[in-house]
Amino acid sequence: MPGRLLRGLWQRWRRYKYRFVPWIALNLNHNPRTVRYVPEESKDKVISDEDVLGTLLKVFQALFINDFNKQSDILTMLPETVKSKYHDLLSVQHPRVKLLEYRHQQQNIFKPEEILYKTLGFSVARATSSLISAGKGVFVTRGLVPKGAVVAMYPGTVYQKYEPIFFQSIGNPFIFRCLDGVLIDGNDKGISKVVYRSCNGRDQLGPLKMSDSTWLTSEICNPLAVGQYVNNCSNEPLMSVTRNLMCLQFFL
Repeated sequence: MPGRLLRGLWQRWRRYKYRFVPWIALNLNHNPRTVRYVPEESKDKVISDEDVLGTLLKVFQALFINDFNKQSDILTMLPETVKSKYHDLLSVQHPRVKLLEYRHQQQNIFKPEEILYKTLGFSVARATSSLISAGKGVFVTRGLVPKGAVVAMYPGTVYQKYEPIFFQSIGNPFIFRCLDGVLIDGNDKGISKVVYRSCNGRDQLGPLKMSDSTWLTSEICNPLAVGQYVNNCSNEPLMSVTRNLMCLQFFL
């Protein structure tokens, strides 16, 4: 009985240690699996930064227009030069409608996943897998995803290489290590959740929020903020876009 227990613990440690930051730091030069190697034929940047930015702008602009009633109160506090940019955006979507008049005409409010479908032709969501003990994953709920499309973002707290993350790393399978050593903690529970909420409140400027915290809840405002639940059963590098995409969720 003790032998079986010890073997079970050893097997769990063998799988988990690659996510335990202190162990990674001590064994970085000794184990090739701790270094994310991307072969020449499998370039990590599969989509250009311009394409990523263009996709995100389309989605976020559509979300802004859809949720204009809530946004308009904040817009009144912005300088005229900044407010005019939002006025131009609204004019493109709804010609001949003034910025302050639109809030009275808006009637249909769509869910974020519906906006994603209308904008990109597909929608994704996190849900529990039908496979036994598979946990949660990300599924395409509507439409078809074309090859090379941006399908998700990896939300979370961004840690530079010199910042401590010891306690957050314990029992945490959601820490994503980028090629340049930057870590993103995408865990929406426990101490990771507390740290992110703390950073979110710290960086807020009056009513203006510098980051989105709804991905910590069941009511997500950004339908792309589900990347931490994308499963990858292979030892091959997870096909990601760029760290800019991964970090954008936190800094917006």
